[in-house]
Formats: sequence, structure tokens, C-alpha cells
Amino acid sequence: MSYTKFHLVWVLGIFMLTCACKNKNKVKRDASGNIIVNTDPSSEYLSPAESMETIHMPEGYSLQLVASEPMIHEPVAIAWDANGRLFVAEMNTYMQDIDGSDEMKPICTVKRLEDTNGDGVMDKAVVFIDSLVLPRMILALDDRLLVNETNSNNIYSYRDTDGDGIADEKKLVFRNDVISTSNLEHQKSGLIWNLDNRMYVTVENVRYKYENGMLKAEHLHEGPGGQWGLGNDDYGRLYFSAAGAETPALNFQQNPSFGRLDFEDQYDAEFQSVWPIISTPDVQGGLPRLRADSTLNHFTACTGQSVYRGNTLPADLKGDLLICEPVGRLVRRAKITNTDGKITMRNAYDKQEFMASTDMNFRPVNSATGPDGSLYIVDMYRGIIQEGEWTKLGSYLRTQILNKKLDKNLGRGRIYRVVYDGIKPDKTAPKMLSQPSSELVQYLSHPNGWWRDNAQKLMVVRGDKSVVPALKKLALESPVQLARIHALWTLDGLNSLDQETLKASLQDKDAEVRKTAVWIAADAVKNGDSKLVSILEPLKDDPSADVRFQLALTLRFNKSDKAQSIIREMIAHHPDNEIMTASENKYQSSLHANALSEKNANLLAEADRKLVLQGSLIFKQLCTACHGADGKGAINGGKDMPAPALAGNKNVTGDPEKLIKILLHGLHGPINGKNYTDVMPALGGNDDEYIASALSYVRNDLGNKANVVKADDVKKVREATKGRTASWTWAELNAAKK
Repeated sequence: MSYTKFHLVWVLGIFMLTCACKNKNKVKRDASGNIIVNTDPSSEYLSPAESMETIHMPEGYSLQLVASEPMIHEPVAIAWDANGRLFVAEMNTYMQDIDGSDEMKPICTVKRLEDTNGDGVMDKAVVFIDSLVLPRMILALDDRLLVNETNSNNIYSYRDTDGDGIADEKKLVFRNDVISTSNLEHQKSGLIWNLDNRMYVTVENVRYKYENGMLKAEHLHEGPGGQWGLGNDDYGRLYFSAAGAETPALNFQQNPSFGRLDFEDQYDAEFQSVWPIISTPDVQGGLPRLRADSTLNHFTACTGQSVYRGNTLPADLKGDLLICEPVGRLVRRAKITNTDGKITMRNAYDKQEFMASTDMNFRPVNSATGPDGSLYIVDMYRGIIQEGEWTKLGSYLRTQILNKKLDKNLGRGRIYRVVYDGIKPDKTAPKMLSQPSSELVQYLSHPNGWWRDNAQKLMVVRGDKSVVPALKKLALESPVQLARIHALWTLDGLNSLDQETLKASLQDKDAEVRKTAVWIAADAVKNGDSKLVSILEPLKDDPSADVRFQLALTLRFNKSDKAQSIIREMIAHHPDNEIMTASENKYQSSLHANALSEKNANLLAEADRKLVLQGSLIFKQLCTACHGADGKGAINGGKDMPAPALAGNKNVTGDPEKLIKILLHGLHGPINGKNYTDVMPALGGNDDEYIASALSYVRNDLGNKANVVKADDVKKVREATKGRTASWTWAELNAAKK
């Protein structure tokens, strides 16, 4: 159904705003330079125009409204197809009351929006797909849209075959019928097509490759972590975040296919401090997460990150990481620094944010670079942002939500474009879907990463090898570094990268191109190509630390003496190269830990071993964000841990009934007098064997040794606590055993 006429009045109103609401109101500061915070903000709904006036940005930056209610409702993710049409995933059932009632009703939608007159404002909308359960991942493939729903591991493609704007073809492109039973905030997100022609997601140790109309799962050495949101830069570096662990950025030091790697000093505690300009009472961490002026003092709901890769904002923004923080009603801008291959980041501003609002309903949840070169921000615009697990009776959040009547604000949403004075967005309308592959090659040289990515993706999906000669020429002769890089990856995606072209690229004058060529070689090297190992060997002396580090990663899974000796030689010759040494040590430690786990599991009875192995998968997908992959707690760059360490913890190896109660109903409040920044959500929606498996793993790994927990043990506790809806406190659990 077309909404064009219905939205005529709305569009006319938007037209009046597009010049639009430039921020003339400076952030007010006191004599010491501190922001003067609005400590008693209203939670009343504001119109898009009114809300835009509350959003403060640095000098020169401003917002334009692209779409809002009633055209869209509850937007959480966006994706453009190669013709510039904007798909919007709507979680229409998300937290429609304080208890999250009926969230899993299949009534959510994906909309398709279009700007038909080129003024930058969406003026046409259709429901492209309906009857969905909280759609969480969308990716425009070609004229098909890939979609994944909450609680499902299946991925479907949708296509409009008759031109009415509504999907009438649905095909299963990846099948995994296992139901996701963890809280919707802890399920995977992302599904971004990266430079290396793989589609990445958060949480699970899997990525996907497109082959013959289907997605093929490739399992990773370990899970990448992360939660809601996944960003990538021009060179394929991925940035994850984990709201549960209050970690704004993680696992960005190396591609996750080579394992996880984080440093405690990849950013400092100051980076974790956020600077809202509004009182933020509705924070999960409660009073410890608030300053004296009642503002959020630390990242909590970090989400929806992206790297700006466009060409119509100031050049110094390009390559910066944007991190949404909907609890703080702000967006962080992080400057990225590469020091001999190790990545660190810092806030671009001193005790200030790139974007901050005094509107209590401003909820930025996602960001992206668009085809016009601008930065787009998805504002869910609502009162409650936390899921029902965190708003239960007795919770700190529930009181704050009710006091501010935040549960009354729902069913809206806005999408903004960030612009800059004197720089106009690119109005070139992409038409790549109708262009032959030969015309797509030129876009690999485009200054906007959106165009390069989509051109590469389309050529790979089409499998059209007629462009191979042009791609080889581009890879070897283009004066544009990124064009050469994209040409190499497109050739690789078409299975047409010959050894001559690869060898020439290994000698490119640009280190990023050489690094790319080494990265591309990883699959063949992993599969035992000894000749390629010899071709790569001279790069052990490359002047670039990035190239040498990638060489160590590329050789990692090749167990030949030669490959491993090259790695050892590089580490010995470059003892000051922290990241290469740390990465290899981390990998070897993980191999040792896995071997020890397997040895210990083999000592168990068959049924018990099965429980522990199942629990290992659950822990690595669900629990590592807060408890750490080794069970020693999560690294978040600050002083506080989101959850207690489990490794060597006597409470873990003690009374199993306590643990069962915690997993069934959740846990909040201090543990042995220590406060943690997150609550343990209830996992009681899972069956008894799931709970038993998770507990059996943590009791028989991570340096712990205790009896396994049986499904019957869980069943007894479940029956004994039937009817309980509140999460436990540590004091309650201790009292129950006296």
C-alpha cells in the first residue's frame, strides 16, 4: 500500500524543516567550563522540529529530518539498496508497556522509503514486509533484501517481483532451525557485507559467504562478542560494542576470523565517561551510574556504531567511529589512532559529545553512511529503551520510568541526516541495479564508501566475470589506493584473482594494498598452499608493522614448520611490536585452554560431557560479554566490571541450587557487598537441559571443578519456585539456605 497521499501534509511540513533547525543554541557552561545540565527535564513528546532544536552539535554541524512518524514507527536499523531506496526495520512490538507484553507477536514490519523528487526527504513509503517478529538484521543484497528476525537463526531473502513495492517472493537462504532463546538484547545483530565479501554478525562464532544464491556459514575460531550494532571502516576493520558489559567498542584489533583481541589500554577510563546535557534517571546501573548533577557517568547502552565513510562532511570526520548511547541521549565521536598496528581511540571532544539532546525521548540506536555521503542517525524516539527483563517489579528502572511517565511515549521514530555548513549532500541518484557490471567498476574509485561497497557487492553477487580484465587493470594501475583494494577483493569474490596480480599487489607501494593482498591469501594458506607461503615470506621484513601483523595472522592456521617459523622469526625480530606478540600469545593460550577443556571433559561420563560441551557453546555466545571469555571478567576500559568473575569462584563450585535460581529468575543487587553495573537477566525461558548445560560448563571449566548439574535438578528448583517473577538478591539466596 502506498502512503504517498496520506503523507502529503507531513512531507510539506518536512520541506519547511530541511534547511533546517540549525543549532543556534550553544551548550551552556559554568565558569569552570562544565556543561550546565537540565536536571529536571520534561518527558513530554516533542514534534520533530521541536526535538531537533534540543539536539546540540559542534559548530557547523546540523541535522535535517529525513523521515518520521507517521511514515515510520519504532525504527531500529536501516539499509539502502543499490538504487538508493531506504529499508527500515521496525520493532513495532518492542516495549509497548513497562512489562514488554506481547513483544513476540508477528506484527512488525520492514518499510521501504523513497525520495521521489530528490530533495533529500523521504516522500513515499510502503510496507515491504509485514508479519515479522522484531526484525533485527537487514541487508540489501541486490534487488533482494536479507532479513533475520528475533528468536530465529534462519535468514530469508525478500523480493518485489511485480514492481508494486511490496515483497511477494520469500526464499530461505540460510537455514538453522535452532530457536534463539536468550533475551532479545543478547541475540546477534549486524549482517554487514564487509570488504572481504563476508557477512559478519555479533555474538556468535559465525560469518556468512554468498554462494549460488545461498549463504554459507563459516565458523570462527571463537565468538566475536558484541551485541547491538556492528561497524566497519574503509579497510574492513570491524568494530563491535557490548551494552551489557558497558563496553563502547571491542574486538577491533584484528579481524574476528583470527580470534578475539582486546587491550586494557585501547582506550582509558576517561573514554568511558559520557557527557549528557540532560538528567538521565532511567539508567540500569542506578545511582552509582549517575554524577552529582544526575547525568550518566559511563557508557551503558552503547550501540549502533558505524565509521563515517562518506564525502560530504568535513574530511576530519572520515574514519571516525560514531557510537550511539540512547540512555545518555547522545552520540560519541571517537578518533582512531594506529600505532604500529595497535588501535587506540579517544573522544574527539573534551568532556563533550558529538551529538547530545535535552529531549528525554531522543534515543539514537543506529547510524550509517548514506549514498549521498551524509551520516544518518536512527532515533527510535521513545520513553523506555531497556527491555522488560530490566524493568521488572522492584527494579530501579521501573520506579524511574513510572515517575517520568516514560512508558507513555511510544510508537514514533525519526531518521536524521547530519550535514555541515557549506557542504551539500551528493544528490546523484544511484541506479546500480539496472546498470551492467561493466559500468559498476568505475564506482570502486568513488570517494564515498557506500558506492564502493555496493558496486563490489553487486559484481560478486552477480558472478559476472566479464569485468575481470577491467578489475585487474584497476588493481594494478589505479592511482586511487581504495580502488586498488576494492578491485582485489572483487576479483577474489569472483574467484578470479590470479597469482600474478596477487604477487604484484604484494609489492604495491602502499602498505594498505600490500596488507590487503596478504589478507586475501589467508584462505589458500589455511588450506595448505605451501607455494603461497613461500611467496609471502619476504614480507616478514616489510617496513609496515600492519603488513607484518597481517602476515602473522594469515599464517596462523597453517601448521607447516615454515609458516610457524616465519611467525616466530617476526616476533623475535620485532620484540617491541606489542600487537603481534599479544595476538599470538592470546591464540596459543586459547589453544591450550581448549585442549585442557577437552581433556577435562573426556574424564567425565558421556552424558556429563555432553552437558559441558553444550554449556560451552551457550557460555561463549551469551556470557562472555559480561563475564569475559576466560571467566575472569570483561575488559571495558574502566574500573568497574559489569558482572563478577566466574573463574576460580567458590560460589560457582558451591551450592548448585543458588545457581539454578539465578539462571531461572535472574539476580540483582550487590554480591558479597560488591556492586556490579549490570543485572543477571533471567534465562528461565529456556528448557531445563539448557540451564543445566550452562551451569555444568562454568562448574567444570574456567579453572573450576564441581559436579555437573542435571536437568532433573533444574526441574525441581523450577517447580519449587513456580510463580516467581522477581529476580533474586544475593541476600535472599543466602537466607533461603539457612
